Amino acid sequence: DNDDDDDIPQLSSHTLAALQEFYLEQQQRECMKTSQGFNQYSIGSIEEDWQLSQFWYSDETALCLAKEAVLAAGKGGRIACISAPSVYQKLKELDGEDFSVCILEYDRRFSVYGEEFIFFDYNHPLDLPENLLPHSFDIVIADPPYLSEECLQKTAETIKYLTKGKILLCTGAVMKEQAAKHLGVKMCKFIPEHSRNLANEFRCYVNYASGLD
Repeated sequence: DNDDDDDIPQLSSHTLAALQEFYLEQQQRECMKTSQGFNQYSIGSIEEDWQLSQFWYSDETALCLAKEAVLAAGKGGRIACISAPSVYQKLKELDGEDFSVCILEYDRRFSVYGEEFIFFDYNHPLDLPENLLPHSFDIVIADPPYLSEECLQKTAETIKYLTKGKILLCTGAVMKEQAAKHLGVKMCKFIPEHSRNLANEFRCYVNYASGLD
């Protein structure tokens, strides 16, 4: 007997469509929330731009460097990532921990990260926003975009301006002497890897007792 169905109020197709759309949006929002750490911040969510000399670290390297930074920064520490977006993205995935982080980057695509993004051009090392106070970061992680002494020297000005002391530099093995000269950092045993193999041997340098040896 189908008469019973008649008592059920029927929604107009228009209302039904609107309702479906609402639920879909809600679902998408929930998905965004749960996958945000995963999607927006996962390495590769922004593609490498080789014209800007960008090369992302492998997942393992980014995680290792991010964990080192959190340890070095200490509880409630502040971490600055200069031209090291894959470490920044990993730090955001570790979000439960007690620290804050900024990304200084020439590539404006990273402005999707909102207030944590600071436009940075190594040619103007101290052209920084006023609210970025000197010596206000517990550790600065930097990966200068080019293997040249000029690029290292200029980036070093920014690093020294921002850090309270600790520096974690990632650059080519060929930059060992310049790194010591401009930043007083020594090569670690840890060998960073990239998601694509680079022609130049890459190394990490620090000026404090790190967990990277």
